[in-house]
Amino acid sequence: MGFPVTVVLGASGRIGRVLRHCWPRTASMAGAEIRWQSRQPLPPQPGATAANLLDPLADSQGLAQLCAGAEVVLCLAGSIPGRGSDLADNSRLACAAVQAAAAQARDCGTPAARVLLSSSAAVYGNQPGICGAVRPPHPANAYGAAKLEMEQKALALGQQLGVPVTALRIGNIAGLDAILGGWQPGFCLDQFADGRSPRRSYIGPVTLARVLAALVARPKLPPVLNLAQPGALEMAALLRAAGHAFAWRPAPAAAIAEVTLELTPLQKLLQDGVLSPALDAADALQMVAEWADLEPAFTAKTPLPIDPSPHKEKPR
Repeated sequence: MGFPVTVVLGASGRIGRVLRHCWPRTASMAGAEIRWQSRQPLPPQPGATAANLLDPLADSQGLAQLCAGAEVVLCLAGSIPGRGSDLADNSRLACAAVQAAAAQARDCGTPAARVLLSSSAAVYGNQPGICGAVRPPHPANAYGAAKLEMEQKALALGQQLGVPVTALRIGNIAGLDAILGGWQPGFCLDQFADGRSPRRSYIGPVTLARVLAALVARPKLPPVLNLAQPGALEMAALLRAAGHAFAWRPAPAAAIAEVTLELTPLQKLLQDGVLSPALDAADALQMVAEWADLEPAFTAKTPLPIDPSPHKEKPR
């Protein structure tokens, strides 16, 4: 069985650019039909087809046509804080993907494409202990609340329309975060009373691409799934591994010391899957190496946005 016909919404975003760089170089995906969607033209990428230019929120018919015959819709499109966009677009885009999958199933007389949504560990907020998918979410900021609303609306709509939906709660992505990717001279990290910096469940960008490919290839996924590498990684360790100097500042009262994701369901899925990438424990040096492999492809054409307040953690 070959890799499923897959529509990727939001190919111009950070995760989308990682996939366009990594997936064509994956031997197990040779010849796979990947339909990339973007609102704007994308730089050519060896092995990747040109993007389909359309606005998912303004062209529902075009989106349904793009999804015709597809087996999976990977929705990476969304909005994040600091770019002047409406966080409610996360829900609108997710629901548009579900509706397009339902429309193509109705028009083509085929099973509805599975819809995978890019959600975030931010839905858990500031909760002690290990955050599992069965733990009630408790977002601590507007971004986490918007992602949780997206999950709830899309899952309910999918159940109503007969479309399988999975929300992928992704941890911090090394290089696509405000720490490794947003570093600049004068960078500051929060320091807690125990002397440590914030600790998060992280995943390397190349590992993320491999894991997403494996999940797309799975015929069935649970409604909610955490996605990261095992273990919590200190942000200070990541900067030290990259050789980036930083200063400390006392952590404000609202700062979140640790977010660690429960990953047993993900590990079981990867062990049983057609594509079975190794999910090694989070390692700062390995993640820096993965980002070094990808960084030129990002900075050469379209630099990642830099947070003007780098000491403040920003989602993914």
